[in-house]
Amino acid sequence: MNQDQLKEAVAKAALDYIHPKLSEDSIIGVGTGSTANYFIDALATIKTSFDGTVASSEATAERLKSHGIPVYELNTVPHLEFYIDGADETNDRLELIKGGGGALTREKIVAAVAQEFVCIVDDTKMVDILGEFPLPIEVLPMARSHVARELVKLGGDPVYREGFVTDNGNIILDIHNMDLSAPISVEERINQITGVVTNGLFACRPANVLLMGTAEGVKTITAK
Repeated sequence: MNQDQLKEAVAKAALDYIHPKLSEDSIIGVGTGSTANYFIDALATIKTSFDGTVASSEATAERLKSHGIPVYELNTVPHLEFYIDGADETNDRLELIKGGGGALTREKIVAAVAQEFVCIVDDTKMVDILGEFPLPIEVLPMARSHVARELVKLGGDPVYREGFVTDNGNIILDIHNMDLSAPISVEERINQITGVVTNGLFACRPANVLLMGTAEGVKTITAK
């Protein structure tokens, strides 16, 4: 199976995982990126089985709406049963790096609200220690230089993501060569830097379940 086939397989597995648990009142959080797009397309096949969705980005909202799936503002929904999204990296504790697509802040908010976070990836995303993938940081534009200097003090090499603006109107610094062997501590320390909106470590709130596409099929993994 190629990577697109693995993404399609885990998207279908996510649908199979949540479908029996849905009711007509269910609201589903939906992530951003190529794997999440496969899930959206699969979700369209059961769109009469639940109430609607909350999108983690404008692009996701548009794709959901194109399938006729209702999209609600998070502030207006009383509960969020599931959040389905991909990741750029995961370890066996289901701590993640996310934000390669730049939607990390809204993704982190939706994940925080959801009762269950189901992460869908292919097996190339599983690592022993996070950090080979650059860690995205969403930053207020006027704080870019200050935040970059503080990140250097923490041992990282920040690179400004040229020509990119988040849905929130902010910029992204991608951090290379950062020691992420203690991801919860690093997540908290980076978020304390003035001017940081949030960072792409999902360690304080990791995934609950990982559905991982492999050549042998989709594996279901829970955190160690």
